[in-house]
Amino acid sequence: MHEPSEQGDLFACHDAAVPAAAIPISSRASLRIEGEQRVVLVAGVALAHFVVGDHMAEAYAMICLVEQGWADQNEVARAFECSTRTVRRLQRRFAAGGLPALGRRRGCPKGHVRMRISHEQIVHDLRSSGVSNRAIAKRVGVTENAIRKLLRRLGWKRAEAVESADLPFENPSGGAHPKLSASPAPASLNGEEPRRSPSTLQPNQAAGASRGSDPNLSAFSKTERLPISSDTDPADRRMDRLFAYLGLLDDAAPLFRSASRVPRAGVLLAIPPLVHSGVIECAREVYGEIGPAFYGLRTSIVALVLLALLRIKRPEALKEHSPDDLGRLLGLDRAPEMKTLRRKLTRLAKPGSATAFGRALARRRVAARGEALGFLYVDGHVRVYHGEREIPKAHVARMRLAMPATTDYWVNDADAEPLFVITAEANDGLSKMLPPILAEVRRLVGERRVTIVFDRGGWSPKLFLKILAEGFDILTYRKAKFRKVPKKCFKLRSAAFDGRKVRYRLADQSIRLLRGRLRLRQVTRLSENGHQTPIVTSRRDIRDIEVAFRMFERWRQENFFKYLREEYALDALSDHRVERADPTREVPNPKWNELGRQMRNVRTAFVQLASRYGIKAFSNVEALRRTMRGFKIANARDAWRLKAAIDRHAVLEKRRASMPKRVPVRDVVKGSVVRLAAERKHLTNVLKMVAYQIEGDLVRLVTPHYRRADQDGRTLVQAALASPADIEVAEDELRVTVAAQSSRHRTEAVRKLCQEMNRMTATFPGTKLRLRFDVPDPPPGAPATASSRRPVTKSGQI
Repeated sequence: MHEPSEQGDLFACHDAAVPAAAIPISSRASLRIEGEQRVVLVAGVALAHFVVGDHMAEAYAMICLVEQGWADQNEVARAFECSTRTVRRLQRRFAAGGLPALGRRRGCPKGHVRMRISHEQIVHDLRSSGVSNRAIAKRVGVTENAIRKLLRRLGWKRAEAVESADLPFENPSGGAHPKLSASPAPASLNGEEPRRSPSTLQPNQAAGASRGSDPNLSAFSKTERLPISSDTDPADRRMDRLFAYLGLLDDAAPLFRSASRVPRAGVLLAIPPLVHSGVIECAREVYGEIGPAFYGLRTSIVALVLLALLRIKRPEALKEHSPDDLGRLLGLDRAPEMKTLRRKLTRLAKPGSATAFGRALARRRVAARGEALGFLYVDGHVRVYHGEREIPKAHVARMRLAMPATTDYWVNDADAEPLFVITAEANDGLSKMLPPILAEVRRLVGERRVTIVFDRGGWSPKLFLKILAEGFDILTYRKAKFRKVPKKCFKLRSAAFDGRKVRYRLADQSIRLLRGRLRLRQVTRLSENGHQTPIVTSRRDIRDIEVAFRMFERWRQENFFKYLREEYALDALSDHRVERADPTREVPNPKWNELGRQMRNVRTAFVQLASRYGIKAFSNVEALRRTMRGFKIANARDAWRLKAAIDRHAVLEKRRASMPKRVPVRDVVKGSVVRLAAERKHLTNVLKMVAYQIEGDLVRLVTPHYRRADQDGRTLVQAALASPADIEVAEDELRVTVAAQSSRHRTEAVRKLCQEMNRMTATFPGTKLRLRFDVPDPPPGAPATASSRRPVTKSGQI
């Protein structure tokens, strides 16, 4: 309720001067406004009262003013900011149906002809061919206004809006460009010929200057449907940015310029393996496009992978680097900045898309490296969370603590190269995660038999029966207690694997689990200090030393996690968002655990009291207390404490027995049950996995030519990728001359790597520029080394 003074102001007589909160309707009527309230006054008397948004009451007030003669239609339309046609239409509805007729239902009016969605492409094609709006409407069977609205919704503009640019664009072919189906070019709505968009330019066509002198402009892939740049200067891409802003460009075409000592241009060595990895094709298969943009899907994927290889570990680190220098590596005037790249990641992190993207990449990896999939290593990596959200805890082995964290399970091949990654719902253990992991492996490798290698976290004989029944073999450490093997059963074994010689003292035997239902093979290794390490497997077709070697190679996966943490920021958060988790998921009951803690404390106190009581009984002087009865009387207080501890333990045990050991998580967590958003983090993990695979491919190529590849092969590749390089744009080639390395033998190894890259005959994504790599000759007088004078054939390991 308003105060009386406020009511008096609201319903003031119109004869007085009209205040600023009143809108005059006629000489006798006015519209008073106060917040969301509206009051129609006639000679100071309220005729109607309504709130903003009540269209029925507002329409009825307008009708009353006209029909009662307080104002005419023009005065009402002017005061209520509508047309006189609207006032007449409301009067007709009220006369026909009364007050209910003033409220319109949502949606298309009954009886109106609606255009089918399938007609949109027909309308677009007809308008592109120059047919007028009226002719299209007659052909489709709708009104001309409906055609005009549809074209505006599809992105067509009036001719006056685009004529101001006055760009000399033309389309010699005379046909519509395929790009118009997704982002139509601006066109007139009144039958005039539309002006062509830059997407319809031909490769060698002029745009203010002759393009024949620039080899970039004829360097676009024939197999990719990509836009063609309308800029002539690779350092000035303002026209492409304009058309991307107007929605006419899905991805900027790479335009390179010749330059010397371009910082970090050695990272272009990663382009051939990037192209052969199929990451761009998989991204296009999953995402299609990410909408009109200067930095489209292809550019974003290439930029994210190259930035990972350059050890720019997260988008926030882009603030420390020059966008111009990084843009030269992508064929752009500037690389995407931090906010832009974060928006791209958010757009790519659609629900389920990262999983589909990783699965598509894994299929290609399986097809390319099928020989390395005989043994697959499965292990979990715990990412510690230090934020304010309450998320499930996990045991962090390297810290020996239980902390809030998220667990990712990685699957690596026999060379420790990652294949795919799965995020656990709530830090589930390996034994619980193995079934979905093996289901994913089966989808990727087909029906071939694969040996799954994992640690003691997956030990479960019942689970082993299911794994063997599904056509997999197992290789793991034995977790349960086992009988020591006599030392006389051990024999010294030696062999060479992947160029490395190994020696173990091993004992081979068969074991039975689950009362004989499960028969496995146990290979036990005897260390120099006498410790025995039992290894359990279902493989009986390989030697015992290979069983031990494959099991101990699991440490390469641990080294892989350490490498990704340090070099690729594997544990870094990609965002701080959370998503709802399953509230019915069962977790350990904290009350049950608290009672268990109290029982342990009671048992500890009882042991201390019993020890003290026993010591007193042992040291009892018989001259003072000849009988046990006398001893009990003298130590009655200690006996009472012992009995109280026993009774307390019994009460606690009874209370815990009546309490469930696990309860739904909603009964434990205050507020909503959430978990860290997994989609964007999963996407960044997949891209970092691709970068690691590319780095591993380069190491394998340089291994035969570099003597220390097993010690610092990745260090050499990192140095080569971070080296400056000269870029020269030729007729149909992009020549990259990588700077010499710190020593002659390292320079020679990089030169051999460049030769291997040249044999791959790869083109830069989005162009048909063939990449050619080289390293300048060392300066005269530089000392030669043994590594540069003779070839090396030793294979390297991570």
